[in-house]
Amino acid sequence: MQPIISIKNISKSYGPIKALNNVSFDVPEGSVFGVLGPNGSGKTTLLAIIMDVLQADGGSYRWFGGMAPDAARRQIGCLLETPNFYHYMSAYDNLAVSAALKQRGIDDRLRVLGIVGLTERKDSKFQSYSLGMKQRLAIGAALLDNPKVLVLDEPTNGLDPNGIAEIRELIRNLSKQGITIIIASHLLDEIEKVCTHVAILKRGNLLLTGPVNEVLISEDQIEVMGGDLHTLEPTLKAMPGVTRINKIDQVLQLTCSENVTTKQINEYCISKGIVLSHLCLRKKSLETKFMELTNK
Repeated sequence: MQPIISIKNISKSYGPIKALNNVSFDVPEGSVFGVLGPNGSGKTTLLAIIMDVLQADGGSYRWFGGMAPDAARRQIGCLLETPNFYHYMSAYDNLAVSAALKQRGIDDRLRVLGIVGLTERKDSKFQSYSLGMKQRLAIGAALLDNPKVLVLDEPTNGLDPNGIAEIRELIRNLSKQGITIIIASHLLDEIEKVCTHVAILKRGNLLLTGPVNEVLISEDQIEVMGGDLHTLEPTLKAMPGVTRINKIDQVLQLTCSENVTTKQINEYCISKGIVLSHLCLRKKSLETKFMELTNK
């Protein structure tokens, strides 16, 4: 199956600042793809480039296997900025303005209002909407004319917990309908809960990309202490299943494959004539993993 978009070596600078540095990845069809990174990592710049709002300094991208840009844009709904609607107009009339600007979708308004859960409030003025409802209406405008792809930049930014939950549920429902969704966010929790795939950026560089359950897997660590670290450390390095050892003061932090248990480590050390004074399993959160990735 060909990717919805293939991004190859995209670079972009603003004077001396390298916003993107040879970024490459593919977005699988039908995925919810998260572009994750701290503020200033290049997420918004990347989305602006693939939506033809900005021009890259180098590299290329191809939508739908190389479809002509004008034809590709008709298949894509996009929300890159804060929604800009007329406060004194109803949701239904605001969607008419959006449809007129796109030159398509005028007859699609009731359908998208149903999708974003605003049918009963279609005649209410935009100024009476909550922040979550305003964001849902903006996504509704992006869905006019039934696009195959939806591109969203920080869709839950500034929302309260109820608004965030509403947007997450909407994204899940849109994905079930077969729409490929690309989301830029600095929130690990948002990406973890709604995305199937992720690309992690830091200062314009791609750190990792792939399925969320592979890239954002949390690695538990086992803490070990013993009388003679000079003997203990090389002994544990030779143990099958121990993939990494980090020494902090008198404590060895072991990263192991999934099948290695604390019991096995203790038995292995005893078999080598080493008695441990401390052996403890430490669960590592995804937040810790993300912070380690982006702070290296």
